[in-house]
Amino acid sequence: MATQWPTAGDMMTARPITLTAEAPLSQALGIMRARHIHEIPVVHHRRVVGMVTFDAIARRTNLPLATKVEHLMLLPPIVGTGTPYPELAEQLLATGMRAAPVTSPKNELLGVVSRTDLVRALPNIPVLAERHVDEVMAPLNLILHERDPCRVLLGQEALRHLETHPLPVVDRQNRLSGAVGIADLGEILWRPTAQGHRDVSNRGNVYDVEVRAIMHSPAVTVPHGTTTGAAAALMSRERVSSVFIVDEGKPAGIVSQADLISLAVGGGTPSRSALGDVFVQIQGLRASGDPAILADIDRVVARGLHRIARYVRPVMLNLHFSPHASHRSGEATVEGRLNTAHEIYYASRTGWNLYGALNDLLDEIETQARRKKEERGHGAHQLSTRRLTDSLEEESSDGELEARIRSATRGGRQRRR
Repeated sequence: MATQWPTAGDMMTARPITLTAEAPLSQALGIMRARHIHEIPVVHHRRVVGMVTFDAIARRTNLPLATKVEHLMLLPPIVGTGTPYPELAEQLLATGMRAAPVTSPKNELLGVVSRTDLVRALPNIPVLAERHVDEVMAPLNLILHERDPCRVLLGQEALRHLETHPLPVVDRQNRLSGAVGIADLGEILWRPTAQGHRDVSNRGNVYDVEVRAIMHSPAVTVPHGTTTGAAAALMSRERVSSVFIVDEGKPAGIVSQADLISLAVGGGTPSRSALGDVFVQIQGLRASGDPAILADIDRVVARGLHRIARYVRPVMLNLHFSPHASHRSGEATVEGRLNTAHEIYYASRTGWNLYGALNDLLDEIETQARRKKEERGHGAHQLSTRRLTDSLEEESSDGELEARIRSATRGGRQRRR
């Protein structure tokens, strides 16, 4: 029996709070803090012209509070009342936004549908609710300590992670004591001022305040083996965007709203081709100022997915990059999760550069997929696997990219020796 997906019209919040393009930044921040929301639609005569997000504000902390939101607003995904759950999930994940305006055919605002709305509906969708959090949990690449200064939250590495999920905070025994999310940055970014100067009653630098002063505690946790439906229900009940998975009180992983709704990506198109509509989500590189990096990554991913598609039908590939240096050729770690029509594959690799790490990760996932097919006895022995570095000449004419990958792969082999 086909899944009956809820639509945007079923889940949206009607008559949402809006702003005009002339509204000051202070008004946007005040509403976000008071209402605990991350995005606000910007309208002109009831028509959507953009959306202002807390993520965008957090990246420009030096802007005066009198700045008009038109200078910060982004173009959001726009959906109709009939847009189904899987398409909504893909739209939100592709844009990195937590909410999208729901509009009429004339672009008039009817409501807003958010990740929170999708998570609230998830326990009632068996095909999504009967999975386990271990399948979708993400690794914790950055853990804060209670006594860390708040200034660490405004660094590029911390902001990359905060755009994806809250960061765990641990005590002196490395036990989970709380969490800090993107909204908690409001305690730093939005402060009383007097005649354009810092309020004299606030002694010292607010960025030196310890993280424990702004974290929310206790953090919401679940044990290994919890169903995704139970995790979603807990998120909705506690009004949080993520839950942490703990081992003996210590944080072991995290499941965010984005991780849960990613299970629906591809669910509305069961007749897709083996490769044609794979959804690829890249995290950790948004702060990069070099668009060529993403273009190169796209090419490597496309070729890797073509190889993997010989054994399984890829549906969604989630990649999280953690550069070890700010240089384009710096060492990096890549975490990957591939959702297929029947299984989920995981891999993590560190390489001399982004391309080498990504190459090794895709190669590992291909190997896992090939072995799985061989176990099922589908004659996979007739197909030979090839490393990306051995097939670049016949699959791509990008000599510069090929050289970088070959160099990274050779460097990794030499280092392992």
